[in-house]
Amino acid sequence: MVRAGNLFADIPPPAKDEHFTELLAGEHVTIERIVSHGQASPPGFWYDEDEGEWVMVLAGAARLLFEGEAKARELEAGDFVYIPPHTRHRVEWTDPAKPTVWLAVHHG
Repeated sequence: MVRAGNLFADIPPPAKDEHFTELLAGEHVTIERIVSHGQASPPGFWYDEDEGEWVMVLAGAARLLFEGEAKARELEAGDFVYIPPHTRHRVEWTDPAKPTVWLAVHHG
């Protein structure tokens, strides 16, 4: 079945939590849009996922911190990063003034 859409359509308003929209799910891959409005990982929380993840900031800005790195990586529109499985990381900051729109591809 052919599916089409626009990643910038229907951006949800600011809320307590990030908004996740699954765009495609297959046996070994999931693609989703994530919209952040100033959210960050809770203090002391680290993602440590079984799957690899490729993420790109399409709009807005964010900072990702990887365990063992002294400084968070600044991400702006067009920036992407591949996160291998079990690479501990956290979202240090997302822009509270405008939506940060991410495209995430999970594989495993």
